[in-house]
Formats: sequence, C-alpha cells, structure tokens
Amino acid sequence: MEDDIPQKYPSQLPPPCDGKNPNVMIVGAGLSGLLLAILLGRAAIPYEIYERTSTVKPLGSIISLSANIFQVFKQLGMYKELEAISLPGNNFEILDEKLKRMGFFQMSGEGNRSFSRPRLYDLLLSKVPANKIHFNKKVLNLMQNKDGVMIRCADGTTYHGEILVAADGAYSAVRQSLFRQLMDKKVLPASDALDLNKGYTCMVGTTSPLSPEKFSAITRSDSGGMLVIGEKSSYCWGLFSVGDNRISWDVVSQIATRATLEDMKFRNSEWGPESHPELINEIRSFKTPPSYGDTLGALIDATPKEGISRVFLEDKLFQTWHFGRTVLIGDAAHKLLPSSGQGAVNAMEDAVILANCLYDIGTTSPEDINAALKSFQDQRYPHVVEQYKASKTSAKFLYGHTFLEKMIRYGVFNLVPKSKRNEMMQKDAAYRPQATFLPLAPSTCFVEPQFPNKRYEAEQKAKQAAELSATAIAV
Repeated sequence: MEDDIPQKYPSQLPPPCDGKNPNVMIVGAGLSGLLLAILLGRAAIPYEIYERTSTVKPLGSIISLSANIFQVFKQLGMYKELEAISLPGNNFEILDEKLKRMGFFQMSGEGNRSFSRPRLYDLLLSKVPANKIHFNKKVLNLMQNKDGVMIRCADGTTYHGEILVAADGAYSAVRQSLFRQLMDKKVLPASDALDLNKGYTCMVGTTSPLSPEKFSAITRSDSGGMLVIGEKSSYCWGLFSVGDNRISWDVVSQIATRATLEDMKFRNSEWGPESHPELINEIRSFKTPPSYGDTLGALIDATPKEGISRVFLEDKLFQTWHFGRTVLIGDAAHKLLPSSGQGAVNAMEDAVILANCLYDIGTTSPEDINAALKSFQDQRYPHVVEQYKASKTSAKFLYGHTFLEKMIRYGVFNLVPKSKRNEMMQKDAAYRPQATFLPLAPSTCFVEPQFPNKRYEAEQKAKQAAELSATAIAV
C-alpha cells in the first residue's frame, strides 16, 4: 500500500500477518465494537479499536437485551455479570394518559434483561485490554487495495490492517468515506445515498438513586416496564426500573409534518442541556403511576441535568454492508427504531456472526476476505430485514398518533389473539447465534442461525485424534 499512498503522515503498521488470521481494525468503541473485540480476542485474531472521542459516554437510557444474545454471554463466561447489573424485563404494560391499561405483553422463558446503557458498556469495556483501544482517533477517510486497508485520522496518523470494521454508529465516518468511493465508481445503490429516516424525537434520562418511600417501583424484582400513551398530544412516555434504586425514563414525540422536521433539523445543534427547559416544562405534569412519583416531573427533577439527552429516533437499512476489505456492523449498517428493543441485540448479533466468519477465513487474500464478508451479510441480512420491519411496525402502534396508527394499536391490543402475539415473540426469540469457535452453550432453540465453523470442526477432530493416539500409546 505504501506505493499507492503518499506518506505525508506518520504511519502505524500492523503486526506481521501470518497469512491466516487477519489484522482487524475496528472503528468505534460502542457495544458492537467492544463485543467483536472480546470475541476476536477469544479467537486469537489480532485487532485494534479506534474511537473518535476521548471517552465514550453512552446515553443515560435503558437498554434491554433479549434471550437472542444470552448464549454468547454464557459462552464468554459473562452471563452472571450481566445478571448482576440488570433486572428481568419480562413484562411490559401499556397505559393511556389516565393510567388505564390498554395492553400487556409477557415473555416466558429467559425473557429480557433491562439495565442502564452505561452499565452494559462498562461491563464490555472491562473485558477489553486498555492498550487495545485508541481514543481521539477521528477517521477522515480510508483507502484499500489488494494488499490491505488504511485509515487516516484527524490527528494525522494512519493505521493499516487486512480488514476494516465500521462499528462507529449511524453516522459512521467509515461508511461515509466508503460510500463516497462507491458513488465515484457508480456502484452505490441509490437508496444507500439517502439520509436516515427521522419520524420521532426522544428525550431520555436516568435518575440518581431514589427513595423507596416516594418511588416504590425501585423495590420491584423486575424492571416493571411501562409506556403511557398521550391522547391529546403527540407524546408517549416510558418508565423502567434499572437497579441501584434508579429509574430510567424517556419521552417520545411523533414528528407531524415535513416542515416540523426541517425546523427541528435546523435547531438540532441547540439540543444541549441548556435547551431542555422548554420541553421539560411542557412534559413535567404528565401523569405516572404513584410508584413512579405521580408525575414525570418528579423523575426529571431527580435526574442530573448532564444525564438528560434529546435525540432523533432514526431508522435506515443499508443494502451495502461490505466492499473490498471493509465491512459495516451495527448502526453503521442498520439503524433500528427502539420500539422493538432489538437495536442493540442486532448490533451484537452482527459481532458474533462476523467473528465466526473471520475465524473461518481461509487466508487473508482479497478473494477469501470478500467471501468471508459476503457470508457475513448473507447470514445476517434476512434476519435484520425482518427486525427492521418489525421495529417500524411496533413504532406505529406504540408511538403513533394518527388515526390509522390508533386503529392499528386498537387492533393489536383487542383483535389479535394473545396466542398469536406469543407465537410472534417466540419466533423472534428462536434466533440465537453463538460463537461457533467456542464450546456451544446449551440452548432450547431449534433454529441454528449460523453456519457450522469448518476450521473449528477440523481443530476439534484433530484434537480428538491426538487424544486417542496418546491414549493408545499409553496403553
């Protein structure tokens, strides 16, 4: 690559490649990037992480993980730690603004685990060696050819590897650089050049530790998740206990018109902590059950100002997930609405399947790398399509306030049999990928959502043959 790129900047070369295990550069130290790093570490595949910020500060909101990803945490020996920082989230109640129940969902089996996003991030971060993460590395562009791939950062440094993984979120710098190159080549699908969809805004926060006398919800043994849907406004608000005597809350507002959206885009730069009072004054009187303090204002007042964030809820499913030596995972490839609680889960599933494909790679030749990345997208894309559609549909009946969306909500809660809803949830829960290069965790799943790992199977057969040979010699 050195012959193709003028070396104006200091360049950091990767360790020598053994021709079998590729040197992997992960851009983004979010949930998917960290889990991928943990898995690559277990697979003895060399990697480095490059993060644009000086420290990652996850939104102070709730996150739920479903049983889809639990098997991997069990394989990694991390499930007990996951349980320790979370609460069961098997029940979800939907109320109208008078706090009358409209609907109720209940998961059987392992169900979900709910907790504050920073706690999950800290758990994953603790499993990655500190010297593997390079902060303040804002990627400006990438270049790749038959010999490798290079990223150039804003501080003038460059880094090289065999594979580049974009795990840097919905506004991925790696994806933007890659797509510019594909547009120049006229091979980028037209839909991939379009902006992310913006249909809702969301304010989120997690309180400081609360008094159980005033907020008895924190004494529950589960997260007690609920959503209150406004009748005469475009708002709905969610409430969850997340452990440590804290409650996570969020307020979602549907964007009514295109003009409203454009105005919000214009003012988006002003959505810092100092811009919240106007919205807070509007929503603080919204009712909550007595166990949550009677009003949303009681929770807002108990939340540190710097812990309140306001964001667009965006969605987008890109068609292009890989090209050359570069691959996209998580929000960089597919941004799901949070309505179905599958965004983080799908990002982590990407990490699992990609790690499997990289472990099973034949060589670091361009042909084998392309085959591995194609296999990754082939395995993941159909499932993500279904989850993407489900997140948009669930957003309509949870967050929607148009006449049609209200009718959809009525139909789901009153006309769809409970058995049918349970059947749909069980179908979603059946997809449980595992790291095929590690001993599999016991599973009740009847669907095998990944291809068998040829390299791991060959290694196990060789190990068994060696053990039999040693036993025969001993006898």
